[in-house]
Amino acid sequence: MTFAHRLRQGRGNGAAVLNGWIALPSPLAAEALMQAGWDSVTIDMQHGTADYADLLILLPIIEKAATAALVRVPWLEEAAIMRALDAGARGIIAPMIETAEDARRLVAACLYPPLGARSFGPIRARLALGDAYADTTRANAEIVPFAMIETRAAVDNLDAILAVPGLGGLYIGPADLALAHGYAPGFDREEPEMLDLLGRILARCTAAGLPCGLHCGSPVYAARMAAQGFALVTVGSDARFLEAGARAATAAFRAC
Repeated sequence: MTFAHRLRQGRGNGAAVLNGWIALPSPLAAEALMQAGWDSVTIDMQHGTADYADLLILLPIIEKAATAALVRVPWLEEAAIMRALDAGARGIIAPMIETAEDARRLVAACLYPPLGARSFGPIRARLALGDAYADTTRANAEIVPFAMIETRAAVDNLDAILAVPGLGGLYIGPADLALAHGYAPGFDREEPEMLDLLGRILARCTAAGLPCGLHCGSPVYAARMAAQGFALVTVGSDARFLEAGARAATAAFRAC
């Protein structure tokens, strides 16, 4: 089953795609992270520290674990999107999508003609995924363009964004979304206004027949959101796991 197909089926706690997150472009850290058995893992090129050369090292590590590799690009920029896909990414998460035109640009950069305007040259994707990648219809069906919903403008334009042909799904960034609504940034929102907003975005995305993803801080919160219908839930990141583990170790030592 391809990542795209699994994502579309991901409703409910047992079916949701569990997504890991790489902020540190360390091969050793990535290999350690992959021991956990994620369904997909995202390499963060926006707030993480990976560059394009790091993609060529990290993608094979993710693929070796039979895990779908996604990339959050630094911004809505066609060249960055196409290069990540040519390197072998199965999906693109594009930050700060606010309008239908933004979503159309994202889709056009991700999909080959006639559905989009992606230039053909999958230099590493062909090696990793096989010569069948030359079948652009199949490649289009297996690439997932995620529009990040993080601002008031995005929420206001949500129906128009969801109506863009070829869009693969939404991915909610709760930190910026909370900041835009007057709260301190962070994951795992519990404010009634934010919970209502998350629920409304999910409902509209589901009604449009598209999967909705959410970045979470804890596995308990992620499981709760998956049970509510989020098709993809991210839990933490390699950097946060390292920080939490180090804090727990020193706290446990000092408590003895």
